Amino acid sequence: MRFFNTLKEVFISSLPLAAVIIVVCVFVAPMENAFDYVKLIVGYTSVVLGQSLFLDGLSISILPIGKLVGSSLVKLKKAIFIIFFGFLFGLLATVAEPALAVLARQTHMIMNIIDETLFIWIMGSGIGVLVGFSLYRIMKDLNIKIVFAILYIAIFVIVFFVPEEFVALAFDGSGATTGDISVPFILALGLGVSGTMSKHKANEDTFGIIGLASVGPILALFFYGIILNAVNGGVLPAAGVYDPGAAESLGAIIQSNVSGVALALFPIVIVYLPFQFFLIKLPKKELIQILLGSVSTYVGLLIFLSGIDFGFAFAGKYIGEVFLDASRPGWFKWLLLLVGFVLGVAITLSEPAVTVLGEQLEEITNGHIKKIAIRSTLAIGIGFAALFSMVKILTQINILWFLIPLYAIALIMMKFTSNLFVGLAFDSGGVTGGALTSAFLTPLTLGAAQAVADLEGAGAQSILTNGFGIIAFISVTPLIAVQALGIIYDIRLRKTQKFMEENELAEIQELESLVLQATSTDAVVSAERTGRRRKKRKFKHGDSPTEDRRSDAR
Repeated sequence: MRFFNTLKEVFISSLPLAAVIIVVCVFVAPMENAFDYVKLIVGYTSVVLGQSLFLDGLSISILPIGKLVGSSLVKLKKAIFIIFFGFLFGLLATVAEPALAVLARQTHMIMNIIDETLFIWIMGSGIGVLVGFSLYRIMKDLNIKIVFAILYIAIFVIVFFVPEEFVALAFDGSGATTGDISVPFILALGLGVSGTMSKHKANEDTFGIIGLASVGPILALFFYGIILNAVNGGVLPAAGVYDPGAAESLGAIIQSNVSGVALALFPIVIVYLPFQFFLIKLPKKELIQILLGSVSTYVGLLIFLSGIDFGFAFAGKYIGEVFLDASRPGWFKWLLLLVGFVLGVAITLSEPAVTVLGEQLEEITNGHIKKIAIRSTLAIGIGFAALFSMVKILTQINILWFLIPLYAIALIMMKFTSNLFVGLAFDSGGVTGGALTSAFLTPLTLGAAQAVADLEGAGAQSILTNGFGIIAFISVTPLIAVQALGIIYDIRLRKTQKFMEENELAEIQELESLVLQATSTDAVVSAERTGRRRKKRKFKHGDSPTEDRRSDAR
């Protein structure tokens, strides 16, 4: 029953994407080869079925492992062990991330000197190092704003020494590393440490750990690009043709993925086993359930990745190329902006991580900011991010002209935002680029970039330079949107507190007025009584002042 519920959720969330595919591939630009429709249907079905199996297995295997390891790490007590295992599990959880595997294949297809497996492990190492550092930051209570500022300033200094083919790719890779497996796993590690070993002993210290971890892959791929460039004498080979699912059959693709998926997924289970036997000691029944769940996760990931390779990525590339077909009018290519915006909104609204983020923010703000407002803000923001990405591809503007101002705005906004919302904003940036984004939007932008390169000829940018970047745009948008929501929340909170203080002051003043009024009434009554007594005495004793004073005294 749980699997069918997951299948239903995945199917519904993919419907906007399916609608765009049907409109473009059936009505706008019908495919010439009927077998392409078969590939498309098989690819789409495999992605939905594979993702459902993967998520279902994930919930009973990898996620419990993350929580159990996170809570048991503190039993090691020594900070150096906690940081080491934070690095190790951050690395292993990222290596198993499906969105990263998809990105690695796309990158290798375009430039074959980039080894697919090495690419994944380099990105995973970047996450691992920063996860270890994030745990250290929590234990030492380092200011998160200063840490983010230093790291991003370092990124935008180093970027000028990086080959341009690796700039957009590094930012996209960062977004792809934090997905369905790594995010809950890393959060579980952070919760385990922040609840017991941080200065405040509060879970709020965990916010920001995903955002910090996301910096690692950017720096790691920067250094990989610099080294690769040096090894090749300062000139990287020209980018090849991006043609996913061109020749291989579905069976051949599945066969080629069997060992790669196993290598990505099972190390995390193997490293978990010593924790199980020495620290966690789950009952045998629960351990078997985790192991069976990991098999379901493996099968789901295998079907998911094979479906993308066979037919799904092919569809994204086809749509990207359709709008730049030389036989169509010049204005037709600008419709890609609309397609990008619609897909950005649709994928964001269907992204489970965004739903979780909306619920989290509504709870933190005590309902002052509704989750529907958060999801809508992010969806519109990411819609525009996808639109800007299309503008970049069509005009071949260097991505740094977009990213530097956007990150500068995000860093300046930290001055006016509370630590809690800064952490949440950078975490959100890491989680919005999910598997569907890598599986469909990146092939679409790569297809568009390849069509632009064909049209422009020798003067065109490399596909690696122009085609990547959409996940970078999608990742930076929440940094600004969530911080803006945090500033709005703080303003509303201050207004509410001011209103309550004014009300309280008014009540105190009203109370004082009533007391004064009551006091003056008593005084008048007392004076009237005194007057009446004097009148009576005058009537009885005549005008004797001495007798009046004696009587008043009495």
